[in-house]
Amino acid sequence: MFLIHGYLHTMKGAPVADGFIEMQDGHIVSVGPMSELTDVPAGAVDLKGATVTPGFIDAHCHIGIEEDSIGPMGSDCNEATDPCTPHLRVIDAVNPRERCYSEAVDAGITSVVTCPGSANPIGGTILAMKTVGTRVDDMVLLENAGIKFALGENPKRVYKGKNQLPSTRMGTAAIIREQLIKAQKYLEKKEKAQEDPSKPEPEFNMKCEALIPLLKRQVKAHFHCHRADDIYTAIRIGREFHLDYILVHCTEGYLIAEDIAKEGIPAICGPLLTARSKPELSNATKANPGVLAKAGVLTAICTDHDVIPMPLLPTSAGFAVGEGMDYEEALRAITINPAKICKIDSRVGSLEKGKDADILVFDGDPLAVANKPKMVFVDGKQVK
Repeated sequence: MFLIHGYLHTMKGAPVADGFIEMQDGHIVSVGPMSELTDVPAGAVDLKGATVTPGFIDAHCHIGIEEDSIGPMGSDCNEATDPCTPHLRVIDAVNPRERCYSEAVDAGITSVVTCPGSANPIGGTILAMKTVGTRVDDMVLLENAGIKFALGENPKRVYKGKNQLPSTRMGTAAIIREQLIKAQKYLEKKEKAQEDPSKPEPEFNMKCEALIPLLKRQVKAHFHCHRADDIYTAIRIGREFHLDYILVHCTEGYLIAEDIAKEGIPAICGPLLTARSKPELSNATKANPGVLAKAGVLTAICTDHDVIPMPLLPTSAGFAVGEGMDYEEALRAITINPAKICKIDSRVGSLEKGKDADILVFDGDPLAVANKPKMVFVDGKQVK
């Protein structure tokens, strides 16, 4: 299938003013300016100058595990009975049939990274998935997309009410360190036993097993952190354990943007369209992602669905532009940047040969408040 005469935001280099995309077997086979297409095949779809982008990606949300309008029976986001739960897996709680998935597709969000909540200092394993499908196993982009950690107010609030650790920021950091040290020692014993059969294997520990890919830097740590001091705690722990990690929310990141850039840490900003509903959000500003990007931080924008509904992802990027973010960088913040940050850029995030054919077609500005894609392709199939 060919799409022709589109204005292509490929997310790889400058936009192509008059371009084409060829799709086959769910992938992009070729993409480029119309001048390179010597023969226009029969049946090609003439976009007549419409704007084309990769499918949008929400880099941090709770879609499918915090279900819409159901209440407690649809809430599988937080296992708030144990502050340390790295062995929990989001894939075991996702309901892809809830209506928010179809609403996401309607707004052009074709991939999501759905996460445990922030009640626990260590929350569990994150999932990257497509938004089209009925069986989660068939929608997976990356089953182990990272481990969720949480700093700041949320773990304090949850466990102070239970009169148990952690009720302070010190307690939250201590729980994280303790479990990571346990996992390090567990891994060392496993490796020694593999090298020398005379040495005993450690007693099986599911929490430690879940953290092995993290310690080997095969997956990333996603640190929920809003305040600047919590961001520095994430940096401190990341350094101590030599983690590959991400700052999620990063609400006060603009106050310390140069430090974050020097550390080389990516940031996922958002939700941008909320009230300052708790103390650690008191310095929130929609200018945050633009300031971070200008400082050289690899920056994505998220909705934190269901904190704000997922269809507001492109609107959030539009508001960031209104607060000073470069337009093309804002598009990158909901396409290729989240793909790179979450290690799914080999498949999604840009219009390139070999990538999944997740493609949006717009009349007008993709980031305009009242605009939605008129065509949505996921894996080369038109779903809208």
